[in-house]
Parts: sequence; structure tokens; C-alpha cells
Amino acid sequence: MIKLPAKYKSILDTKETEHAIVAIKDFFQLALSTELNLTRVTAPLFVGAGTGINDDLNGVERPVTFPVKSLNEQKMEIVQSLAKWKRLKVTDLKLDPGFGIYTDMNALRPDEDLDPIHSIYVDQWDWCIAIDPLDRNVYFLHEIVKKVYRCIQRTEFFLYDRYPKIKPILPKEIKILYADDLQKLYPKLTPKEREDKVTKEYGAVFITGIGGKLPDGSIHDGRAPDYDDWITESGDGHRGLNGDILVWNPVLDSAFELSSMGIRVSPESLKAQLEERGCPERAKFEFHSKLLKGELTQTLGGGIGQSRLCMFLLRKAHIGETQVSVWTDEIKKDCKKRGIVLL
Repeated sequence: MIKLPAKYKSILDTKETEHAIVAIKDFFQLALSTELNLTRVTAPLFVGAGTGINDDLNGVERPVTFPVKSLNEQKMEIVQSLAKWKRLKVTDLKLDPGFGIYTDMNALRPDEDLDPIHSIYVDQWDWCIAIDPLDRNVYFLHEIVKKVYRCIQRTEFFLYDRYPKIKPILPKEIKILYADDLQKLYPKLTPKEREDKVTKEYGAVFITGIGGKLPDGSIHDGRAPDYDDWITESGDGHRGLNGDILVWNPVLDSAFELSSMGIRVSPESLKAQLEERGCPERAKFEFHSKLLKGELTQTLGGGIGQSRLCMFLLRKAHIGETQVSVWTDEIKKDCKKRGIVLL
């Protein structure tokens, strides 16, 4: 469980924080789009219910739904993420391998448990690139991971150049690790404890293979079965073509997830993952049907939390310091007592 620091004082005041948030977002998205050859596109706030396009996350979270009067009360869902929508967009644009899209994604996750790093409002840069089927391997994934990490590093220096009190702390290189190796090394630790241990040691890590079964039958963390490929053999004795970027957060004394990404499912891996999760009926949905017919471009994509990135780079203790959301009276009272100013 993430705990707020006993002693805390924000480096920047509220006005400076607001200015810095704009600067971070402007700089980072330009760096990312340049590094990965991404074109900005406009994203939907909602999608049709029952199409299979919305991300169902771990399969238990309830999307916000509403009927549309002009469409004979057809139900729409506020997006929980754009994991599948992006692949449809890349396919529609007929992008060549090595080129992709990015967008501002704003989502609602009403079932989220509120704490210093979780809010019901989610804002992130969603991105997706077309790839050659021959690049469906963990080596290509890790090259993209390193590029994304370089963008985070550059943004940290950019911020330091403007606000010298915010010293750079990210290591020069990101350490590539595997979830199944971590389970074998630390079988008595929980996945969260493993993340804390290795992230504190290396400063920044990418944990590969999240969602598939580990050697002991457990999973490192939940992943939906219909976007990331977590079942395919990676080619180096491991399984899974996805993962998370984690950095060590000294303010919260904890591992801190900034990004999740992965090579997207092929028709074969989608079918296998739907079977493993016991939901083969999803194959009838519009998105899944197109994918199984081979009508969708092979892609690699991910999301990078905007408020999360700003929170980490500005050394904030609570995500409510970098976004506007709703909080319980208890959380607001606790933050006020600790000198944490929620936006």
C-alpha cells in the first residue's frame, strides 16, 4: 500500500506547479512523437457498448455508460483506455511499419481504489505504431522501451534546466527484467514487493511479461486478454511481449509505474488468450472478429500517464497535486494536515 510521506513540502507552489505541468506535457509529447515517428490524432471520449472496443482492463471494472436519445437510446461507454481503438485507427490510416499515432486519452475508472497514485480520472498519452510481423519479438519491444525511457530522461533534464531545485535522479540506463525471473528469485515476495526491491536497486526497470501465468501459476498483474500479447514465447526462454516501465519514487519510497506497453495480439495469440481467460465468446465482438480475420494491422502500443509523469518529475506526493479529481473527505483532511495542496 502506498503511504504518504511523514514529512513533505512541495518544491514548487501551486502556480509554479500549474506552469510546470504545461511545460512537461508540451515537451514530452513532442519528444515522444519525434522519437517514435508519431502523428497526433483526435481520440474519442466514448465508444459504443457491446462492440468490444473499450478496454475492460482486468474484466471486473465497470465502465460509465449512458444512453443516447438521438440513437434510439443506444448505450455508449466512457473509455477506460484506448488500447484497442488505437489499433483500429492505425489500420484505417494504412500506416507503414515504423510509423504511428499518439493522442490525449481522458478516461473514467469509477471502480478505482483512491490512494496517492490512483484516481477515477485517468489522463495519458496513448500511442501505437504499425510494425512488421517479423518484429513480433521481445528484442524489438525492448528497443522501443529504451526510446520511451530516453524521452522521460530528456524531460527530466528539461525540467531541471527550468527549475534547478528539482535535481535529476533517473539512471542512465533502464534495466530490462522478466516477471517470471523475479518470481523465481523472490518466491516469498508479492509482485508489488518484487517491484519495490528491483526498482529501488536499479532506479528504473522494465518488467517484461505481465498478465501470463508465472512458474507458480500466479500472474504478476492483471492484463486484459485482447490487446497485449502476454502468452507468446518471447524467443529467449520467457513468455510475454509486454511490460511496464517502473521508476523509483523517493518521495513515496516506492516503485512507481509510468507506462505500460506491449506488442498487440495476433489472431493466434488472441484466440489462445481468450481461451485461457475463459471468455471465447468475445470473438463475436466487432473488434475481435476483425482481428481474427486478419483485417487489423500488427501494432505495438502503450500508454504513459500524464499526471503520473508530472507527479514523478515534480516530486509530488499525491496525484491530486497534478490533476483535478474527486477525493474522500478523509483523503482531503489527511492531505491538508500534511501540507499537500490538491488541485
